Amino acid sequence: MEQLFNRKYIIQGLFIVIALILLAKLFYIQIFSDAAFVAAESNVLKKKFKYPARGAILDRNMKVIVQNEPVYDLMVIPNEVKSFDTLALANALEISFDDVRKSLKKAKAKSNYQSTPFSKQISVQSYARLQEIMYRFPGFSTQDRTIRHYPDSVAGQLFGYVKEVSQADIDKSDGYYRSGDYIGKSGLERSYEEVLRGEKGVVNTVYDARNTPQGSYANGKYDVNAVSGERLISGIDIDVQKLGEELMQNKVGAVVAIEPSTGEIISLVSSPGYDPNILVGKGFGNNYMDFIVGNPYRPSLVRPIQGYYPPGSSFKPIDALIALQEGVIDPNTTFNCPGYYMAGNHKVKCEHVDGNIAMRRGIARSCNTYFCHVFQNLITKNGMKNQRQTYQEWRDKVAKFGFGSKLDIDMPFERKGYFYSADHYDKIYGKRWGYTTVISQAIGQGEITATPLQIANAMAIIANRGYYIKPHLIKGMGDKKLVKKEYVTKNYVDIDPKYFEPVIDGMQEAVNSAWGTATLSRIPDIIMCGKTGTVQNPHGKNHSVFIGFAPRDNPKIAIAVIVENAGYGSTYAAPIASYMVEKYLKRTVTGARANQVEWMKGQNLLPPLIDQNKKLKLTKADSLTIKKADSVKRVKDSLKIKSAVIKQSVSTKPAMNRTVIVGTKPETK
Repeated sequence: MEQLFNRKYIIQGLFIVIALILLAKLFYIQIFSDAAFVAAESNVLKKKFKYPARGAILDRNMKVIVQNEPVYDLMVIPNEVKSFDTLALANALEISFDDVRKSLKKAKAKSNYQSTPFSKQISVQSYARLQEIMYRFPGFSTQDRTIRHYPDSVAGQLFGYVKEVSQADIDKSDGYYRSGDYIGKSGLERSYEEVLRGEKGVVNTVYDARNTPQGSYANGKYDVNAVSGERLISGIDIDVQKLGEELMQNKVGAVVAIEPSTGEIISLVSSPGYDPNILVGKGFGNNYMDFIVGNPYRPSLVRPIQGYYPPGSSFKPIDALIALQEGVIDPNTTFNCPGYYMAGNHKVKCEHVDGNIAMRRGIARSCNTYFCHVFQNLITKNGMKNQRQTYQEWRDKVAKFGFGSKLDIDMPFERKGYFYSADHYDKIYGKRWGYTTVISQAIGQGEITATPLQIANAMAIIANRGYYIKPHLIKGMGDKKLVKKEYVTKNYVDIDPKYFEPVIDGMQEAVNSAWGTATLSRIPDIIMCGKTGTVQNPHGKNHSVFIGFAPRDNPKIAIAVIVENAGYGSTYAAPIASYMVEKYLKRTVTGARANQVEWMKGQNLLPPLIDQNKKLKLTKADSLTIKKADSVKRVKDSLKIKSAVIKQSVSTKPAMNRTVIVGTKPETK
């Protein structure tokens, strides 16, 4: 009996101890700790997010080229809305009575109890009008935001655009993004989203049982300030960029200019371009469909990194360098040019009859015959029976110049071009192929395509006498000006520096000698070294190409210009390059050349459109009508054709040729 009595008191004691512990814990939580209160915030607290300003972007001269402007979202919690003057709200927002009703209905469909956008990105003027009468609209509140502004109205493809997040963006963000947030979708805005976006802030407000706000919780102890995004310092020279876009107006093509010693991109022009401000604010959707999707010349294609072009004659200096390194020629090796080269039973045409010609003049004259002989020597150097293996070795050496692979520029959606291996030809021809099968590659044609970025990078390699730093747009992030490691690393192409000088001699002669093909790229008081190209286009008029760098010693800029359907490289691409180089080096285009710049700006080289059903060619006037039209549909109606599509000159897949593609045409002055 005594044992039962003792057990009773033991059990009672345990209950008392447990009760005391629980009471003590409850007392601590309620009196000394806010943890439980915060944990129950969904019931008594409401969070209001404070959105940070995106980081600004500056050009290489520290001029602001991307900044922010304030806008406001009108938010609503439908459950808190009382009867209000619908017409007064409509007038303040400059919308219709029906728009107010539709917006409120849409907000209710999303949530009756959560703050939901009622009207996004209202103007400063509308915000000012609202503030005076806001007390009349219970349940409504304003949310501060910023939107992008591009002061110079250029480089739409380069900067990209910012858009409201999709559900996929939210799912991949580890909780950072919520419905209604914005994210960089293309260009630099996308590549550097995590740097530019900043960190959201939070304001915690206490609500009572009647859902009435009681003020800031704990005097703001748990609030978090928004942190603005980091600024980016780019390598872009906005004045050179603007000139490039003006020169490429009413033309299709691309320009890439690089500082050889750093890999910093000075200018990246994709034409046709667009004003990035049209993809900001409420008009985004309509403008995107009308000016981007609805433009048959496809401004959505970022040609400097996505356009595929045969490099043409701009490829010849690379072949010369590899041939010198391999010892199959020297600078004085001569070949006879009768105006053609015989590749087996096939003739590759050369525009000139140059007679006996060596490297320096061969580059200056852009002699197809000379470079076909160089290519023959390269591929047959180990004997006729070993051409397959020798081709692969040559292909791998060319690949070190950046062809056939991405250069990893800090922009999304870069493409790598086509540059086939020996295995590829084995699949097509078995073992029955040799240098005559792929002779077109000797002059940069046929089964090789490259982006303008790759072509400009190859020119930077020659300017540097044997190495490149990966091309990049951003040279500093934040106040510490951080830069990614891969954008300071030198990549060597394994060509002895001594072999670059005779090649550069030829490129200097191309610009500065009486017989050169690039005389229209001369710049007063500056030694420009360059190479023209007239790239064959099976879809129409040939493409005009120029590559070059300046000055010869201690080069400051390397450039590649491609103008589609413009003919000889000396006529359009070379002058455009020279104007941009002069602008960069001298800060102005001087003398009579200033008038030439204005002439070039006015040239319309837009290729005519073709109706695929009727094969009906449209005039340039029609092309301009299409470009300026609000949409493709309205264009089709006005021109009374079933479908108008661009006669594309940027190939997505190079044509395969059994033997020879007639080569690039050397220039005439």
